[in-house]
Amino acid sequence: MDETQKQNKIMRVITGVIISLVALCCLFMGGLPILGFLLVVIFLGSIEYVKILRTKGFHPSLSLILLADFAFALLIFFRRFDLLPSIISLAVMASFLMVLFMGRQPYIVNVATTALGFLYCGWLPCHILLIRQIGLDRINAFQIGINEGLWLVILVFLAVVATDIGGYYFGSKFGKHKLSPVISPKKTVEGALGATLCAIIVAALGVFYTKLSLFEAIFAGLLITISSQLGDLSESLVKRDAGVKDSSNILPGHGGILDRTDGYLFALPVAYYYFVNFTHGHNILLEFIKYIQGAIHVYF
Repeated sequence: MDETQKQNKIMRVITGVIISLVALCCLFMGGLPILGFLLVVIFLGSIEYVKILRTKGFHPSLSLILLADFAFALLIFFRRFDLLPSIISLAVMASFLMVLFMGRQPYIVNVATTALGFLYCGWLPCHILLIRQIGLDRINAFQIGINEGLWLVILVFLAVVATDIGGYYFGSKFGKHKLSPVISPKKTVEGALGATLCAIIVAALGVFYTKLSLFEAIFAGLLITISSQLGDLSESLVKRDAGVKDSSNILPGHGGILDRTDGYLFALPVAYYYFVNFTHGHNILLEFIKYIQGAIHVYF
């Protein structure tokens, strides 16, 4: 390892530690700090997304993407979930209207990439607010809120970190079989399996600080690590198609915001819907079984 590689590795570690500390502080404080942190991530990620797409000759509307992104975050923060379908519908229609008046080709691709932009860069990361709100019965803007949602977000955070570390260690140590040679040549099957193992072990420790049972925590870890790895590959797909290595160079040693958060973009929604539908809300599986039992009783 030459001097440049050593410096890059040191910068990567320093940057990673700083980002993790800031993120954890905002997560613990909740309220406006986590909203502010999310808005910064969404803003920078959306800019990176548009820049990547422009290298392909596409022209998604950054202004519309940011407007929809911020609307998602604010509505979720103030718990106006009833307005979210309206905003999504209006944003999709606005994607067509804005592209019609931009006068650039190809029109339909610009519509599609604009809609994908506010869903990928805005809607998906906003699920961190939804998880953080689990267990809170009111808007908590200024007071630190220690609730179940905080610990569930921490579990997701740790599981994704364990996925990254486990994937890197096992991949570099034992990696032989390519996982996706076209999209991400450096990723291996061994690295993916090691990442999954590490994430499950870390998530299992969640029984000590969340209300999850051991099985629920292990299954959460499995879902989080699989979705995190798929999120990583999906962002690699976008970059590979555009012919760029990193989404930007804003984070020394890490690339861009999307490079740093790609795993969370898939892991957060998957974790949220698992928590609210199976562990901290109505268990839709049990409700479905009861429905089938009721139907059998009525007809037979």
